Amino acid sequence: MVETFTTRITPYGLDRRVFIHLPDDWQTSGKKYPVIYMFDGHNLFFDETATFGTCWGLKAYYDAHPNYIVVGVECNHEGNKRLEEYCPYDSDWFDGIRGTGKVYLDWLCGEFKAYVDKTWPTLPDRSHTAIAGSSMGGLMSLYAAVAHNDVFSKAGCLSPSVRLCMDPLMADLKKAKLRGYTNIFFSWGEKESKGQHGLAQYTDNALQVTRALQKAGAAVYPYLQMGGSHCEAFWALQVPLYMNVLFGEPCKEDQA
Repeated sequence: MVETFTTRITPYGLDRRVFIHLPDDWQTSGKKYPVIYMFDGHNLFFDETATFGTCWGLKAYYDAHPNYIVVGVECNHEGNKRLEEYCPYDSDWFDGIRGTGKVYLDWLCGEFKAYVDKTWPTLPDRSHTAIAGSSMGGLMSLYAAVAHNDVFSKAGCLSPSVRLCMDPLMADLKKAKLRGYTNIFFSWGEKESKGQHGLAQYTDNALQVTRALQKAGAAVYPYLQMGGSHCEAFWALQVPLYMNVLFGEPCKEDQA
């Protein structure tokens, strides 16, 4: 089941809608569940709330795999506010971004996570806590897995917008030392940019980040989506893949 509620992002002084997928029997099962925090909550479960009319189809997937709680906070739709909230660095892209992603993640990992753990039957430790997103949300998931490695042991980074901030991101990755195990799914699409030159740049960025994460102690699973473009329809195809990496959920290929 998917429920919605309103939360207040305290550092911004803004209310925001949250979508949460819960197992149907969560109130009677007596179980506690791993939690996956996700960005762009409005794009996850329903086509009618998705920005471009197509969602990730996560309701069908998690209805069929009722072993998790999935929490998605809606983005800020005002102007470039989504870019600002979902970027942990300042960037020259899009006429300049003053990134407040670090502030957002401090709120998410602190006040908001505490509320979720208090309200629903979660397994709150890092081994049962993941973060995932696409595009700018993928960038934030990648950054969160490093900067808040005490909170997250797993990250699904689908088409993360690392090109916006490669220099400061790589500088932080080279200094990072991750604890315990950290599993990261990192994908990019063959057709996210025009031509072979664009694909080569995307691939080079992805492999640079992958190597830096591995040196920091992460287990990284890079994935090139053949024919994939930068949209929810292709990210939906990757859901079983990142769930296999993050939680060992069998893919159809594994079950064959």
